[in-house]
Amino acid sequence: MAPPRRQRTLDGERGFTVVELLVIVAIAGIIMAVSVPTLWTYFRTAALRAGAEELVSALNSARQLAIRSNAIVCVTNDGTRMQYRMGTCGGTIWAGPSTDGAGNVTLVNGMQVAGTNNLCYSYLGAGTATPAPCVNSGNFTVTNPAGGATMTVTVATTGRARIQ
Repeated sequence: MAPPRRQRTLDGERGFTVVELLVIVAIAGIIMAVSVPTLWTYFRTAALRAGAEELVSALNSARQLAIRSNAIVCVTNDGTRMQYRMGTCGGTIWAGPSTDGAGNVTLVNGMQVAGTNNLCYSYLGAGTATPAPCVNSGNFTVTNPAGGATMTVTVATTGRARIQ
C-alpha cells in the first residue's frame, strides 16, 4: 500500500492541500514584511537623488543661459523654487524651457532647496561676485520633506555644480 500523498498521485488527483498553500502564503508574507522597509528607504533616497540631480541640471541651465545670452544670470532661490534673472539679481525674470509661465523652476516631488541665494554666472559661465549682491560660489541643500534626508550640491567659482 502507498502513502496517502502518493496514493492521491496514483489515483489521478492533483493540486495542493490547504496546509501547503498556507505555508506558501506565510513564507511570502514574511518576505514582504522584511523587504518593504528596505524598499521604502530606497524610494525616498532615489527621490532625493533625483531632486539633487535636477538642481544640478537647473544650475547648469542658468550657466548655459549666461553663456548663450552673453550676459550675467543671477539664480535666486526662495526655498521651493528658483528663478533666473538677467543682468542683475533684481533684473528681468527669464521664462523659457524648464520654467513655468512666471519663470519659476520647481524641483520634482516637492523637494526643498536651501542655501546660497543670488548665485551669479558671468557671460563666460564662471561664477561672478559683481554686481552686488551676487555670489560666485556656494552650497545648496536639497531636503526631502518625507523623512528629512538631505544632499548637498556645491557650485565652484568655475561655475561647475556637483552633488556631494
